[in-house]
Amino acid sequence: MAGALADLKVIELGEMVSAPYAGKLMADLGAEVIKIERPKSGDRARTRGPFPGDAPHTEKSGLFLYLNTNKYGVTLDISQAEGFEIFTRRNLLSERRRR
Repeated sequence: MAGALADLKVIELGEMVSAPYAGKLMADLGAEVIKIERPKSGDRARTRGPFPGDAPHTEKSGLFLYLNTNKYGVTLDISQAEGFEIFTRRNLLSERRRR
């Protein structure tokens, strides 16, 4: 059964808890959520526990994994001209689909 937000596409550009949690709620309700992370460091939530065996690892943060289920993820540096252009173009394409 399709979720209530199955026709919604969301680009999530945020980190730690508030934006990822909002994105999680939308994804859990069926929206297609694409999370954008910075190259190299990614979302700061990756550095927050809990971690299995209390051994910090950016791919095993319980907080990060919980907040980012049901999402697609991409790495994009929007502080660079090329990354910002890609981000802007994706948003424009999304805007056109809604009309």
